[in-house]
Amino acid sequence: MLGMCRGRRKFLAASLALLVIPALTCPLHICLSRQALELRVRAVEEENRALRRELSRPPKSPSAHFPISSHRGNQSRTHSEEGTGDNEGQKAAAVGNSSDCVQQPVVDKCETIHVAIVCAGYNASRDVVTLVKSVLFHRRNPLHFHFITDSIAQQILSSLFYTWMVPAVRVDFYDADELKSEVSWIPNKHYSGIYGLMKLVLTKTLPSNLQRVIVLDTDITFATDIAELWAVFHKFKGQQVLGLVENQSDWYLGNLWKNHRPWPALGRGFNTGVILLLLDRLRKLRWEQMWRLTAERELMSMLSTSLADQDIFNAVIKQNPFLVHQLPCFWNVQLSDHTRSEKCYKDVSDLKVIHWNSPKKLRVKNKHVEFFRNLYLTFLEYDGNLLRRELFGCPSEVDHNSENLQKTLSELDEDDPCYEFRRERFTVHRTHLYFLHYEYEPSSDNTDVTLVAQLSMDRLQMLEAICKHWEGPISLALYLSDAEAQQFLRYAQGSEVLMSRGNVGYHIVYKEGQFYPVNLLRNVAMQQVNTPYMFLSDIDFLPMYGLFEYLRKSVVQLDMANTKKALVVPAFETLRYRLSYPKSKAELLSQLDMGTLFTFRYHVWTKGHAPTNFAKWRTATTPYRVQWEADFEPYVMVRRDCPEYDRRFVGFGWNKVAHIMELDAQEYEFVVLPNAYMIHMPHAPSFDITKFRSNKQYRVCLKTLKEEFQQNMSRRFGFAALKYMTAENNS
Repeated sequence: MLGMCRGRRKFLAASLALLVIPALTCPLHICLSRQALELRVRAVEEENRALRRELSRPPKSPSAHFPISSHRGNQSRTHSEEGTGDNEGQKAAAVGNSSDCVQQPVVDKCETIHVAIVCAGYNASRDVVTLVKSVLFHRRNPLHFHFITDSIAQQILSSLFYTWMVPAVRVDFYDADELKSEVSWIPNKHYSGIYGLMKLVLTKTLPSNLQRVIVLDTDITFATDIAELWAVFHKFKGQQVLGLVENQSDWYLGNLWKNHRPWPALGRGFNTGVILLLLDRLRKLRWEQMWRLTAERELMSMLSTSLADQDIFNAVIKQNPFLVHQLPCFWNVQLSDHTRSEKCYKDVSDLKVIHWNSPKKLRVKNKHVEFFRNLYLTFLEYDGNLLRRELFGCPSEVDHNSENLQKTLSELDEDDPCYEFRRERFTVHRTHLYFLHYEYEPSSDNTDVTLVAQLSMDRLQMLEAICKHWEGPISLALYLSDAEAQQFLRYAQGSEVLMSRGNVGYHIVYKEGQFYPVNLLRNVAMQQVNTPYMFLSDIDFLPMYGLFEYLRKSVVQLDMANTKKALVVPAFETLRYRLSYPKSKAELLSQLDMGTLFTFRYHVWTKGHAPTNFAKWRTATTPYRVQWEADFEPYVMVRRDCPEYDRRFVGFGWNKVAHIMELDAQEYEFVVLPNAYMIHMPHAPSFDITKFRSNKQYRVCLKTLKEEFQQNMSRRFGFAALKYMTAENNS
């Protein structure tokens, strides 16, 4: 067997020599034509791949993980052997490494790969998702993400991963605020702020039994399986504890501009966007003391860091070069200004990791930036639901939520004509909370009200108008695909009105299934309300100017804090796309009399708002109470602790009616406000109402769901719920 391996290695070496030697010894015009050479390259590569597949098959003896310290032939090299420009040498080494017939593949099929990422704030929480997608797309191993986050990022990412439900992925969070004291003494000019220094304290932060981890910046994109990078740990030798790629700019050479004085570094220095950390060895080397002493010494003359943790890592390496194992530069192709990254690749297949480490990000100037940008956009807009794929053959931790969901779905009858309706109630939609930056300062009197609404892509045009009419906080759930979420982001960032409002929370619920999950969306928006009260509206309505302040005053006037009330805001509609919005109740009544406005849905669904008693409202000057009636569905302001919407109702029909019925059953008083109003603006019919009108089975299933809801109400509220059954039968 060993002799056969030697023969194969000779064949591989000879094949490479046929390709490399002519390129080195003869002028281009007398060598093989480019086309013939490319054909030959492809043929040899295919032969090499076939051999690698055969040679990588494990022997029949039981498999075992190699210890990190083991040396495997010529895999481990000194840090000086893998420079930025020596791509050919790296490829040759890779071929030589892959022909090791005796030893096992470096990364076991089911070995868990650990990844640490520092992530803080709304923007970083959004950007890191693209990194995660690129890793999940290529991965074949279980993953364990370690996120060092502030409270904002933890809220966003914990919700995202909980609803993403990706098999064989574990996520842990570590409170960055608890680590600030460890690095706050270091002045940092870098835009990453204090969080840009936290990679220095990972040996203290991460679990003491975690031996190694890949550390990544949020602006990284993977173009290969991360297991290939994990395998590089097996190349470390001696006292090497840090795997880093050489910096691909002249920053640390100090010649970018006059009087440019960077921190000390070994040669060009190293970039810390991708780091391999041998945590157990670093702890034994007293890493904490090492970097602190170095930082204290250098800060006496440098005064602050310019590139955050990277400056301190490089200063330590300058004093202790034996610590670093230099990675081939394709593991961190840096797209910064003045970069030399084009020396890292000669073909698409050379690319492993792309690093957008310029503050300009996608707008950075680079010869091949269009290619890199397209690769990034592919993952940015990629449907994350497709990444919920199983890793076959690997035992995974029991996910009780997933197990319970599968059990519930298995109990549904797939032959039921309403199966899809029933299934939607239990569908877990991937959810990204606070997609954009959010700021809210609560009032001191605890009377603030948040407007709650939901929408899809075809209602984006309503956002600016609502923001002009409602100055208070807003919580919106948007039902979008991954690609649509990016369209929304560009729309919002291009809007002066939306960008001027920090108190609007945008929560993305990603599309899945054939129905519009209207009540799930409402619940998501309600769950993110952080004011004592909320106004449950719809995206097609414009509230009257000043409604926010009017509702705040009503909170005090009607003692909302101590009573269960639902304050009804009378709803009207117009058929005109251009409306001179009434500035007062008197002006609204005038337009109502002129036929410019109508009471909402009076001509198609009178019962929905008839109990509001518009005739009484015309002359009312004080709030008045109304009774629940069948099919009543007003828009109301309630306390934040009110019941959620019933998820069984999707698309069109009974989604608000059921909620108002629930409020009535829980003994909420419906009180109509005499000087409040909202107006529904015209729009094309939604897809769901079209299905309701054209599909008989849709209507049959809706009726079935209504009956089941009423039966459920009967079980929960007993005799008090009898009126709902009677009212429905009489309607």
